[in-house]
Amino acid sequence: MSTETNISALHTERFSGTAERSTFKVLLAVSICHLLNDTMQSLLPALYPLLRNTFRLDFGQVGLIAFTATFTSSLLQPLVGLYSDRHPKPYFLTAGMGITLTGLLTLAVSPTYAIVLIAAGLIGTGSAVFHPESSRVARMASGGQHGFAQSIFQVGGNAGSALGPLLAAFVLSNGQSSIAWFSILALIAMILLFKIGHWAHRYRLGQAGAKTVPIGIHVTGSVHGHRPTFSSRKIALTMGVLIILMFSKFFYLASLTSYYTFYLMDRFHISVQSAQVHLFIFLGAVAAGTIIGGPIGDRFGRKFVIWWSILGVLPFSMLLPYSSLFWTEILSVIIGIILASAFSAILVYAQDLIPTKIGTVSGLFFGLAFGLGGIGAALLGKLADHTSISFVYHVCSFLPALGVLTAFLPDLTARPAKENQI
Repeated sequence: MSTETNISALHTERFSGTAERSTFKVLLAVSICHLLNDTMQSLLPALYPLLRNTFRLDFGQVGLIAFTATFTSSLLQPLVGLYSDRHPKPYFLTAGMGITLTGLLTLAVSPTYAIVLIAAGLIGTGSAVFHPESSRVARMASGGQHGFAQSIFQVGGNAGSALGPLLAAFVLSNGQSSIAWFSILALIAMILLFKIGHWAHRYRLGQAGAKTVPIGIHVTGSVHGHRPTFSSRKIALTMGVLIILMFSKFFYLASLTSYYTFYLMDRFHISVQSAQVHLFIFLGAVAAGTIIGGPIGDRFGRKFVIWWSILGVLPFSMLLPYSSLFWTEILSVIIGIILASAFSAILVYAQDLIPTKIGTVSGLFFGLAFGLGGIGAALLGKLADHTSISFVYHVCSFLPALGVLTAFLPDLTARPAKENQI
């Protein structure tokens, strides 16, 4: 018995030392893969003007392309997360990127609008496989700084979303077939993700060897310090509030990411390339805000970040529809920085609320992020068809007011109140 214990201790010590040296490299690699993945994902919004002209689409049909990609992603992500909680499959990451590669090549040669929708669905499916497991790997490599790790992970995605339109403004000037060049990014990501999957597999083996406490202890919160426990009803109500906050954030973001170029061209009569550069600036601000949100959440608490990152946008969102081009650009940068910090805080808050279901929670919230964005794009596109793009921006300017619901979120760092005990 003592021999087995010594072998286990030596194995755990050796693995822990290796993990400590490699975790930041893994976190950085996951973030780079997120950048590559979301660069490819963001080609769809950047392609909207080209696809609209090529296939003679109205705004509703443009919104349906976004809806198709995001609906497949949002539908599958919670299912992938639930499955990976029960049966971890780190090599799914490579497979998911392969599906994205197939979608890109299909999009490059799509002869009809129907094939474009199929390609969008494939790209959404690849994203559904990528995000839950990669978010889990980011948490593995966090060293306990969960907010910081999610910010590093997500900033890769936001940077990719910003780079996509900028690259599209130049690369896609040769037409739809030039999308095929982006398949090189998918191949690079597949190589990195295979190595990341191998690290995650070894990490799980090391954790399994070091585990000496029952899983049930995680439920009582003793592993998590002073984190209180809550009844199932309290958890359900809290998750409901988080979902409403996600709705506020992502419907408003949909108005900017999907229709910002159209809004600028319609109101200020600028060129497509100029509008794409403005979109790049906005998405760059989103990336900067993502970096800020995680560390602040680690230091001051997730609830604090959620408060100021959603409700704090309201004054600027209400000014935006009345501003000149110069002030529109300034306000969009402010909005991007503030609003972007919300998602990592919301995601880590939900993970901390249900720490035994990391994959399910990650899949659910990434799925909601994509799903709400897609539904928002489709509905706002229809609204724009029946009214105008400017009217859409007037309506959406009030959405951040839903941030007041943050008051109903419990403080996860507080000692449990008597009524909150399980």
